[in-house]
Amino acid sequence: MRFPHPLNLMVGCILIAAALSYLLAAGHFDRRDDPATGRRVVVAGTYHRVEPAPVRPFDAVVAIPKGMADAGAVIFYVFLVGGAFAVVERTGASTRLVQGLVARLQGNETLVIPITCLAFGLGGGLIQMQEELIAFVPMLLLLTRRLGFNPTVACAVSIGAAAVAAAFSPVNPFQVVIAQKVAELQPHSGLWFRMAFLLPAMAIWIWGTMRYAKKTAVRAGGAETAGTSESQSEAPVQLSAPVPSASPASAGSPVRDGAILLVVLVTFALFVIGAQSWGWEFEQFSALFFLMGVAAGLIGGLRLAGTADAFVEGFRSLAYAALLIGFARAIYVVLDQGQIVDTIVQGIFTPIARLPVVLSALGMMVLQALVHVPVPSTSGQAVLTMPVLVPLSDLLGLARQVTVLAYQYGAGLCELLTPTNGALMAMLAATGVRFEEWLRFVLRLLVPIVGLAVLGLVAAIVTGLR
Repeated sequence: MRFPHPLNLMVGCILIAAALSYLLAAGHFDRRDDPATGRRVVVAGTYHRVEPAPVRPFDAVVAIPKGMADAGAVIFYVFLVGGAFAVVERTGASTRLVQGLVARLQGNETLVIPITCLAFGLGGGLIQMQEELIAFVPMLLLLTRRLGFNPTVACAVSIGAAAVAAAFSPVNPFQVVIAQKVAELQPHSGLWFRMAFLLPAMAIWIWGTMRYAKKTAVRAGGAETAGTSESQSEAPVQLSAPVPSASPASAGSPVRDGAILLVVLVTFALFVIGAQSWGWEFEQFSALFFLMGVAAGLIGGLRLAGTADAFVEGFRSLAYAALLIGFARAIYVVLDQGQIVDTIVQGIFTPIARLPVVLSALGMMVLQALVHVPVPSTSGQAVLTMPVLVPLSDLLGLARQVTVLAYQYGAGLCELLTPTNGALMAMLAATGVRFEEWLRFVLRLLVPIVGLAVLGLVAAIVTGLR
């Protein structure tokens, strides 16, 4: 099966969302300001019909620039981060770092997979890194190509590992912590229970990625290392843009390279501290990476003119990937204009009230995955669905912690699949991996990981997790 071009896929989803505004009744939940989360949350039991607001075809098209404006902070973050790393690439420091790493890994190339999966998984588990990972595309492509791996591996070790870690994380502030606050649970409660399932989930992902990398690896001459039909059908795809390489005029020196890489490390340290302790958002992150690019360019001897040229090159290479984020956001804009987001939530979750406790929990997980398609923000989904599900779980005798787990697993694992996840679509576009190729890879690993999530829900119910 061959999926449409990502832009066609996004536009198709926008038009389907507009059509649904004619087919579904418009409705709303009442909302209130919640001082615990600092957000507006749904008041359970207040769903009511409102005046229909069907979205006309032209208004659906207008939603595309509205979606771009709505996601503007993220889009410009992608541009500035991409420009900053293009500067680092132009200095040649990262290229020489990768060359040295490849030389040390001769004969043990697959060791890079668990290392990078754990590194990016840490970012996903701590701060739900997604759009931020686009910054690493040039270095990841360079590394995977030098090691002979399919570009799909570059996505698997970055956004794939980060999404799995975020879905099982005990401390993710944008997912589990917000959901626990809305459910009136102690933040980070159930930490060790979640850790017990996070570790095997990451092990499954790393094992599957290593197995795939071995089967689809190519030698320096281009021949596949495995002669199976699987490796032949999943040969490396054509990159959407050439992997940046060092400028021939930039010979570099160990001291200069070390200084540039130190700037990059300091930037990421400030990134983590800013996200965790200073309340930074995408605007501050963008400014931080812009300064990183300027500093790297000046240290690397590019001067102001060369640094500016490298920024422009980075902007150009990520323009398509960044704009896909705006197209994905436009889908939610149309659903919101049609006033059917709350209708979808109400219609999806009402039937599970009649199910036994265990089946209700499993049903919540599946339905949370379905809700995540029209509501691509995990934090937004938490404040939308948890106030509806918490009273329902109380009536069913289902622990609120289990309800949070069902949301976390359902919405988090859906991040690996849904085309409305702008970060995923942008990452695939930047690496040149087709959506159906990514699905072929993910679906094989998602079966055991979803099985692990189901086991987690059942274990939480049996053990009385609170």
